[in-house]
Amino acid sequence: MPPTALLTKGLPTVKPHNPSDRFDDTWRAPLATLLGLGRAAGADFIEFFLERTNYINCLAEDDAITSISPRLSTGAGVRVFRGKADCYVSTNDLSFDGLKAALEKGLAIMGLSLPGSNAYIPDINLEITRDYAQTNHKEGWLADCSSMREMSDVLLAANDCLNQKANHVQSRRAAYFRDWQEVLVAASDGVFARDIRLTQSVGYSLLCADGEHRSSISQRIGDSSNPSFLRDWNYDRTAEEVSEAAGTMLYADYVESGQYPIIMANSFGGVIFHEACGHLLETTQIERETTPFIDKKGQKIAHENLTAWDEGRSDREFGTLDMDDEGMPTQRTLLIENGILKNFISDRAGSMRTGHPRTGSGRRQSYTYAAASRMRNTYIAPGEYEVDDLFASVEKGIYCKKMGGGSVGPTGEFNFGVDEAYLIENGKVTKPLKGAILIGEATEIMNKISMCSKDVELAPGFCGSVSGSVYVTVGQPHIKVDSITVGGR
Repeated sequence: MPPTALLTKGLPTVKPHNPSDRFDDTWRAPLATLLGLGRAAGADFIEFFLERTNYINCLAEDDAITSISPRLSTGAGVRVFRGKADCYVSTNDLSFDGLKAALEKGLAIMGLSLPGSNAYIPDINLEITRDYAQTNHKEGWLADCSSMREMSDVLLAANDCLNQKANHVQSRRAAYFRDWQEVLVAASDGVFARDIRLTQSVGYSLLCADGEHRSSISQRIGDSSNPSFLRDWNYDRTAEEVSEAAGTMLYADYVESGQYPIIMANSFGGVIFHEACGHLLETTQIERETTPFIDKKGQKIAHENLTAWDEGRSDREFGTLDMDDEGMPTQRTLLIENGILKNFISDRAGSMRTGHPRTGSGRRQSYTYAAASRMRNTYIAPGEYEVDDLFASVEKGIYCKKMGGGSVGPTGEFNFGVDEAYLIENGKVTKPLKGAILIGEATEIMNKISMCSKDVELAPGFCGSVSGSVYVTVGQPHIKVDSITVGGR
């Protein structure tokens, strides 16, 4: 079919949509025209990402609501590729002229310009809309979420419950947020896909003090698809867990620094794998040559008992998506199998520049960021051992029950605090310990994870990288690390 001749003055127009509007099929013709303009200008590939969000967070401190912060935003980004080079321009003007101006800026950065008024514009045949919002019945999610009044009532009741269960309370915080997002992706390879995402999280932070003794425990849960998430929260049970941990750690002895075997609990214990290894398997690291695993595909990089996945399909987890932010359907990616590196985590640009296949992992915080290779639900797979087998194998070591914050260097060096730890003696958990800091390096620790139990659990998290902060899941079963440096007193 021959290309269509278009005059600039005859190009279609799109008025800015109101916040109550949706990204429907009326966007097809103008976006296809803009994509054709970009191709006619000499770009090899163009992608538009349209987004609108409705976000709110609520904070209760002790017996008062101290903050309610809503945020609405609407905007779009255009990415222009020429060869393997690319640039990204964003705008909050969703009129045809506004999107065209953003495209023109992107083309100019790449040394290109829009065609003249009598140029031939290629016909971009966008696919029939892949509308995950309609297919998976997401249109009513926002209206079904908790109101501001309900948020306040639940958090105040939760804080009161925590006060009743905990002793020596210094401060109590209960925090909730809801992030609703609608996205539309249109690209010059024919992609035309829409989705709605709903991410929510709620949790406690408790500080206890008795004289010189201090303990601080936090716990958070999250969900990616349930409008009733907050009203379904069993805050009584969470308060019980947080209060018990804070009371136990209040009078704990400080750990003695040294080399120890450790047992690391399941669930949020997986944050170390996420930080110390997962980031090093993203193609952004390969492009920068900042990962020790750059040429290790098909080789052994971990203990033969370790298998790990990154995927976007687990029900209601923080990193679960029907499609990534480049319009690619989500999938499961086997990262490590029995210690052998099988795959990297790749977006479009990463695949183009490194040769590793795309994995549905192009993610971004918002329309102001270009997508990049990012983790989704990343976890160590279940092993063959019972939890008791792991403890029985340790004569003297440390049980890391609840992980805290930490930092990771660009090539995998890490240190992580442990909020709740216990001494292991002759295979038994004995006294509580505080002040433990795990210090290590990714390539070393991966080969020392010698035992994995069967009890995988996942936990919500937040991950910051080149494309902003995104929602992710970390996880693992209980694992044994044969030896690691533990900082303490």
